[in-house]
Amino acid sequence: MAHYPLSRRVLLANGAAFLATPTVLRAQDDLPNIRADAVARRNASSFRIQRWQDHFDSLGRVTLVADTTSRALHYWSADGADYRMYPTSVPLTEELTRLGYTEVVRKKVGPTWTPTVSMRERDPSLPTFMPAGEDNPLGTHALYLSWPAYLIHGTHDTRKIGRRSSSGCIGLYNRQIAELFELVPTGAQVRLI
Repeated sequence: MAHYPLSRRVLLANGAAFLATPTVLRAQDDLPNIRADAVARRNASSFRIQRWQDHFDSLGRVTLVADTTSRALHYWSADGADYRMYPTSVPLTEELTRLGYTEVVRKKVGPTWTPTVSMRERDPSLPTFMPAGEDNPLGTHALYLSWPAYLIHGTHDTRKIGRRSSSGCIGLYNRQIAELFELVPTGAQVRLI
């Protein structure tokens, strides 16, 4: 058996770890219905955990909260047992950002893209229409909101995730929008904050 001498540094480090342990455990207990990997993601990024109770009176249906400040989309199943968080891109400016309550009204695999008049005014080089495919800025899947021209969609340009880069939409990595697409039905309640 090896014998290690106790030093002041070792005692202080172990004492600090011992004192911090109850706080870490209590913090996890304060987050009911959150998977361990979601907690780990919070510690590794600037994402903020959201609680559906802070935004809606009840669940009863799939719920999404898009946090444009921390650039994350939060998902809860209808019974609240499944919580997921996804990194997103958010609108370029405050004037392009629409906040409030809406819902998913349509879903589309392989969405086509028609830039709005204001998008084309900002960038006249944009095409008038783009079919589904690898160059389409809406990626592989799209969830259409009740607000015209506002979507939650994928993107092929992964550099946009985590940045202010859209003309109003919430963008996700293609593999994550594909996962979310399977989980979210039309009629899901949505809030953009």
